[in-house]
Amino acid sequence: MHRTDWPLGILLTAALALCACGGPASEGASGAKGSLATAPAPTLPNPEVIGETLGTVNGMPIGSNEFDQLASRRGRDVAVDEAGRQEILDRLVEEKLLYQEALRQGIDQDPKIQRMMVNTLLKQDVYSSVKTSDITDDALQAYFDEHKEEFVVPEKAQVKRILIAPEGEANATPDAWSAAEQEALAVRAKVLERKADFRKLAQDQSSGAYARRGGDLGFVTQEGKPGIPKEVIETAFGLEKGGVSEPFKTTQGWNIVYVPNKRDRVERTFDQMRGSVLRKVKSDTYKSLYDGYVSELRAGATVEIDSAKLNAHEVSSPKRPTLSAPGDEPEELSGSGEE
Repeated sequence: MHRTDWPLGILLTAALALCACGGPASEGASGAKGSLATAPAPTLPNPEVIGETLGTVNGMPIGSNEFDQLASRRGRDVAVDEAGRQEILDRLVEEKLLYQEALRQGIDQDPKIQRMMVNTLLKQDVYSSVKTSDITDDALQAYFDEHKEEFVVPEKAQVKRILIAPEGEANATPDAWSAAEQEALAVRAKVLERKADFRKLAQDQSSGAYARRGGDLGFVTQEGKPGIPKEVIETAFGLEKGGVSEPFKTTQGWNIVYVPNKRDRVERTFDQMRGSVLRKVKSDTYKSLYDGYVSELRAGATVEIDSAKLNAHEVSSPKRPTLSAPGDEPEELSGSGEE
C-alpha cells in the first residue's frame, strides 16, 4: 500500500536531505514496505556541501557538516561527550533511513516537495552569488534615477458606484435602457439629498459584484480595476472630492459615481526609498540570473507536450494532498522564499 499520511516532519527531513544530498528522483515504486536495499542508490553529494564523510547508511554518506549542524542545536555551551556524539549519530542514521524509504515510496514526486527542492536549488546555485554588500550606493542611485516613476505613490480616488442594469441586460431593448436611465436619475437625486445613504442605496438598487459592499470599489489609480469599465474610472478622476456624477451609460448599464475621498500623487526621495530600491535591484538581478540558468537547462532538455490532451484538459481546483498523520500539528509545507 502506497502511504500518503507521512508525518510532516519526516517529509521535511526527506526533502531537505534530498536537496542537500542530490539524490535522484525515484520511480515512485509502490507496494508493501520492503528492504531498503531496493531503494534507489543516491548520487554522492559534493564534499563541499556535506564536509568529511563520517560514515555511510546503505552507501549514503553521513557528513561532518550535518553532524555539526545537529550538534549545534544542543547549545553552544554544551560539550558533546561520547554519549552525545552517539545520540547525534543515531539521529542522522534514522534520517538517512527515512530519506531512503521516502525515495523508495516516491515521496520526492510530491509537487510541494519538488517546489521546496527547486527553491533550495535556486538559492544555492543561482541567487547565492547576489550579495547586498556588492551593490553600491551609486548603482542604487542610478537605478532610482532611471526608474523614478516606479517609486511614486500615484494619485488615487475612492470610488463608489451604483450600477443600474437594464432589464434583460445583454439582450435589453431600447425601452429597457430608457427605463434604467430614468431609475438612475431618480437614484442620483436621492444620493444628492443625502450622500451618507449611498451605501444603503447601492445595496438596494445597484447591480454587479460590488453591490453587497455598498458600491465601494476602494481606492483606485487611473490604471483602473479589473471588471470595471474604464469610463467609470475616467469619470471618477474627473470629479472633485465629494463629487457625484451625472448618470452615464456603459455596456453594463447606467452608472452613478461618487468620490468621497482623493489622495494626491506623492513623489519620494532616494533616501526615503533606498530599501525599496535595493529590493528591486536584487529582484531584477535574480530574474536575470534565473532566466540564464533556466535557458541553459532548456538547451539540453527534451520537452514533449501532448497538445491535444493539454487543450482538452479542463482546469479544476486541485485536491489538497494529506501530508500529515493524525496527531501532527498542522503546518504549511512550503519552500524557502528569496530574501
